[in-house]
Amino acid sequence: MMLNSQLADESITLEEQIEAIQQGDKDLENQLLKNYQPFIAKCVSEVCKRYIYRTTDDEFSIGLMAFNEAMHDYSPNKGATFLSFARLVIKRKVIDFIRKEKRQLVTTSLDMQEHDEQLENPMEIQASKTQFKAEEDSWNRKQEIQEFSKKLKEYHLSFSELTVISPKHQDARESAIRVAKVLYNDAKLREYVFKKKKIPIKALLNHVEVSKKTLERNRKYTLAIFLILSGDYVYLKDYLKEVDL
Repeated sequence: MMLNSQLADESITLEEQIEAIQQGDKDLENQLLKNYQPFIAKCVSEVCKRYIYRTTDDEFSIGLMAFNEAMHDYSPNKGATFLSFARLVIKRKVIDFIRKEKRQLVTTSLDMQEHDEQLENPMEIQASKTQFKAEEDSWNRKQEIQEFSKKLKEYHLSFSELTVISPKHQDARESAIRVAKVLYNDAKLREYVFKKKKIPIKALLNHVEVSKKTLERNRKYTLAIFLILSGDYVYLKDYLKEVDL
């Protein structure tokens, strides 16, 4: 379905336009890249913590390419609007760009220091690299948590609430994580959660060996884990690796 002649038709949703682009509508693709430059600049500026000039900043070019990539990779089955998905892709790509720039600066600095014999001890050099990696991970983790916090708000949840309702015993937490995995892997259950913003307790009982009372008690925690599983949360997913899912 080509939409070339309907670019200004407001009755066509953005998601429908993205579908047309994925089917090969290049004119519409170029039009959206032009129309959404202010959105792209805003997303990039949020990462860089400064105003991004669209014609001069490398970061904007990265954001523009990321938006174009998002148009081709987007799937409504992921439960997010296109703009939410595109915002995440843009920020990820810009963060990766900044990380590479930092890494090059640090590597150059270390090479110069080694050349000038300012860091004669290899252990000192390694310590500097380790410190940089730790700072890099900390910054990326903070960005990821900020994105996840926004997602939690869409489901009427918050980090502060999760610290209170999180199951106190490890076996209870692992059980809730397994339930979240079942919920995520079943297409119908997953779609229900994305659409209703809540867990279908009754339907879920047919898929897990957990009592209704337990599902009810851990539903918010399970929902939060489900959101981690369904999103691009590299650091938060590390939290789930120890559980045999």
